[in-house]
Amino acid sequence: MRLFFAVLITILSLFYFLPFAIAFHRKRANTGAIFALNLFLGWSLIGWVVALVWALKDEQII
Repeated sequence: MRLFFAVLITILSLFYFLPFAIAFHRKRANTGAIFALNLFLGWSLIGWVVALVWALKDEQII
């Protein structure tokens, strides 16, 4: 039973930090800001969705 909860917490943690992982993989310039938003406001669904959209949005080079 402990193994089940350990695996469940690990999977949920990976899903929770999915926006940061996407931003890190795509080498975004603002990965640190996405991580901070995800860490502090990701618990609310709105904060997590904003972080995900921000990580997936294309960067515009000016």
